[in-house]
Amino acid sequence: MTSIDAPLTPESPEAPEAAARAFEAAAAFEDPALPTPPAELHGPVLAWFDRHARDLPWRRPEAGAWGVMVSEFMLQQTPVVRVLPVYEQWLARWPRPADLAADAPGEAVRAWGRLGYPRRALRLHAAAVAIKERHGGEVPSDHGQLLSLPGIGEYTAAAVASFAYGQRHAVLDTNVRRVFARAATGVQYPPNATTAAERRLARALLPADETTASRWAAASMELGALVCTAKNEDCGRCPISGQCAWRLSGKPAHDGPPRRGQTYAGTDRQVRGRLLAVLRESKDPVAQAVLDTVWDEPVQRARALDGLVADGLVEPLDDGYYRLPVA
Repeated sequence: MTSIDAPLTPESPEAPEAAARAFEAAAAFEDPALPTPPAELHGPVLAWFDRHARDLPWRRPEAGAWGVMVSEFMLQQTPVVRVLPVYEQWLARWPRPADLAADAPGEAVRAWGRLGYPRRALRLHAAAVAIKERHGGEVPSDHGQLLSLPGIGEYTAAAVASFAYGQRHAVLDTNVRRVFARAATGVQYPPNATTAAERRLARALLPADETTASRWAAASMELGALVCTAKNEDCGRCPISGQCAWRLSGKPAHDGPPRRGQTYAGTDRQVRGRLLAVLRESKDPVAQAVLDTVWDEPVQRARALDGLVADGLVEPLDDGYYRLPVA
């Protein structure tokens, strides 16, 4: 959902050592021995996708490569339902990379609203500037050139190349990794961080044909988002339940550390969010005294504000005022 990808990938569960061992065993070679031939997975998943894929704006032809890139930045750690309104407003305001590049980075942060992880907005702005300066304002189709853009990691580069340009790349987000963990390796959850073994497995499962490979990337991602979910998986609706190694082995339970959701209340993230909300809502610089009212604990509040400044999300002025960055 990954530069930006590493710290900002969608949440993934803590994984047991057994899961990592299973991935290494199933994908020890570039062409691992799989319990089910890949073609027996491709057909059912692609047919299911044709019937059940959501009509999302970044999947429409008119979205173009820029629309796909914007969606990939926004969807990292953020549900589709929250992304949709911000995405549409963003593309209406900045329909091309050059439009965003011409605006101040603080305006990107302002428009990001409450999507969370606002450094993504700065990185998307930096990518737009690079696209304008290096690529004539067009999102490059070359995977290597995509990787060279600010804020673009392996996941995002592969996703844009695949979804926007129909290229053959293994696109590994949390949803895809979970589908592959269950269907191919028989474990409930993938390792915490993407492993080399997972990448080998993903390449082994990738259809040879470019067009089919691009559809497979989208289809396996959608299957993980809608059916093979982290909780309450719906095996009755799954097109490959009959081939799923995890289901066929009796759905063994996760045997690693307990999976805990991320807390928010009372954290520095919450304080940062409140400070940014005040700054986003003001077109003028905001006084320190105003920011002091958003959180009672002064040490935590100061730490959060210092962190925003260090991250380039907030710009301090000499007179004790703060604003979103203008350059």
